[in-house]
Amino acid sequence: MRVVAQRHLEAFWTVHAEAEIPLRTWLATARAANWATMNDVQSRWPKAKVLNGERVRFEICGGAYRLIVAIYFPARIVWIKFIGSHAEYDKIDALTVSAF
Repeated sequence: MRVVAQRHLEAFWTVHAEAEIPLRTWLATARAANWATMNDVQSRWPKAKVLNGERVRFEICGGAYRLIVAIYFPARIVWIKFIGSHAEYDKIDALTVSAF
């Protein structure tokens, strides 16, 4: 998959060093993936929460941080929409947020 706006993940882990390894792992996995459906995403990341047919939320660092992405399966594109703390996540609309 092609990951769009990954520089925001890099900026995030620069500030939150504990998130670097989990985010690098997520990024490497997403890049190598050939997801065709949300079921494919969930088979690799069982704790991922499908928000709708396009968006999915991942827990990073045991749920301390939340990552929301939008996936366009036909073009194999993953867009980073949000990365932040659990408290920040609680203040946004996960279905419409587009922080980047």
